[in-house]
Amino acid sequence: MKRRNFLQCAGVGLALPWMETFAAKGDQGTKLARFMSVYHPDGVGVPREDDPAWQDWSWFPRGGETDFKLTKVLDVLEPLRSEITFYSGLSHPSVRKVIGHANADQYLTGANTGSHGPYKNSVSLDQVLAAYAGEHTRHSSLVMSTNAGTGAPRATHTSSFDQQGRPIPSLNRPKRVFEMLFVTGGKHTRDKLARSKSSLDLLIANVSSLNKKLSSHDRQTLEQYLDAVRDTEIKLLKAEQWIDAPLPKVDSSHLNLDVTVRDSRAYIQTIYELTYLAFLSDSTRVATYMMGRENTGGPQDLLARAVGLNNAHGLTHDVKKPNGWKNLGTYNRFQAEEFGRFVQKLKDTAEPNGNGTMLDNTFAMHGSASSSFHLSRNYPIISAGGRNLGFKNGRYLKFGKGNEDNQAGAGIVSDTAGWRSNQEHEEVPLAHLFVTILKRLGVETDEFAGYQGGLDRV
Repeated sequence: MKRRNFLQCAGVGLALPWMETFAAKGDQGTKLARFMSVYHPDGVGVPREDDPAWQDWSWFPRGGETDFKLTKVLDVLEPLRSEITFYSGLSHPSVRKVIGHANADQYLTGANTGSHGPYKNSVSLDQVLAAYAGEHTRHSSLVMSTNAGTGAPRATHTSSFDQQGRPIPSLNRPKRVFEMLFVTGGKHTRDKLARSKSSLDLLIANVSSLNKKLSSHDRQTLEQYLDAVRDTEIKLLKAEQWIDAPLPKVDSSHLNLDVTVRDSRAYIQTIYELTYLAFLSDSTRVATYMMGRENTGGPQDLLARAVGLNNAHGLTHDVKKPNGWKNLGTYNRFQAEEFGRFVQKLKDTAEPNGNGTMLDNTFAMHGSASSSFHLSRNYPIISAGGRNLGFKNGRYLKFGKGNEDNQAGAGIVSDTAGWRSNQEHEEVPLAHLFVTILKRLGVETDEFAGYQGGLDRV
C-alpha cells in the first residue's frame, strides 16, 4: 500500500467525528453507583500555628475523628457535616518530591510522572470505574475542565487518562457538554456513524498487512496507533447500540449555556448542574472536573473573581502579604461552597427507584495534589455521599504518623523550603483509598497503581 493511501486512511480514523449519543436508563439489575472527582490546582492555605491567620484560615479541620471543628475556610460545609468526610495524611509516594507545578497529572492515577524527562502515565481511577459502569449508560464518562483539551505533560488540562495512560480531552464549554448529553443529530448522526464505521473498517484492513514491512520502531508506532483505533472501535459500537434510544428530557430553562469563566461563580455552578443532570438522566455514572491546570496561568486564574480577587494562582504566592492567608482561604472557601451546593442538590433528589437519595448512591470527592505552597504531600481531600455504597461520613480521618496537626510544610513561602526539603513524617498512599472506592462501587479488585488493599477506616 502506498504511504499516501495509508495516511489518508489514518487521517479518517483519527479525525472521526464525535458521536452524539443519548441517555437511557441503565440496567436496573446492576449496582447503581456514581463517581465524581473535582480537582483544584495550587493546593490550600496552611499557615503556621503561631501565625494569627491559623485560627481562621487554615484549611484542615481541628480536633478528632467526630468532634472536629471547621475553620472559616470550610465552615460553609457545616450544614452537610453528616454527609462529608475530610482526609489528611494521604498522597502518592511516587511524586512526593515533585513540585506542585507538575503534579496534577497523577492525582487520579498514582503514576510516577516525574518532574522532568521521559513521561509516562497510567489509567486514572475514574476510567477504571467507567470501564465497569459504562456499558450501562450512553456515555462511559464525562470529562470536563476549565481549560479544555489535554494540555501538556505535567501541565495537564484533564485528570482523566485511558487504559494506556493517554490523556482524555476535556470539555469546557457548557453548551457543548449539554449538546453532547441531550441534543440529537437525527439522520445526520446515523449517517456520520455509518461513514465512520466504513472508514475504520478500511483502515484496519489496510494496516493489518503493513506490519511485516515496517522497522521495529515503526511497528511500535503502529501498535500505539492501533490502540487508539481499537478505542475508537469500542466507541463506535457503543454509539450504534444507543442511537435509537430516546433522549432524556431535562429542564434546562434555568441554565445559561453560553456562560464563560469570566462569570466565574455562574460558570462553576453550571458545570456542577450539568453533572447533576447527567447523573439524574443516567447519561453517565462517572464524571471528572478539573478546575484548573498546575504549572501556573490560564483561564482558571479568573475563577478567583468569584470572591473579588484576581489571579487565583498568585494567591498561593502572596500569603505573606497583608491579608494573604485570608485571601487564599476565601478562595478555598468558594471552592468548598460550590462543592457543597452540588452535594446538597444530590441529597435533595430522591432516586427514581426509591433507593434513598442520589447522594446515597454517589461518591463525590474534591481535592488537590498539593497542600501548602505546591508541596506534593498531605493532599487536602473531601468526600461526600455513598451511604448505600458503604461509606460512613461525618468524620475527619487522619492517616500516617508525625503530622497529626498538619504543620509539616506549613507557612512555607519558597520552593526551596517546600518541595525540595526532606519531610520526616509518614503518609499513606492515596491508592489505598482508591482501592476502597473501586471495591465499594462494584469493581472486583484489591489493587490500584501497584498498591494492594484498601483503607478499613473509610
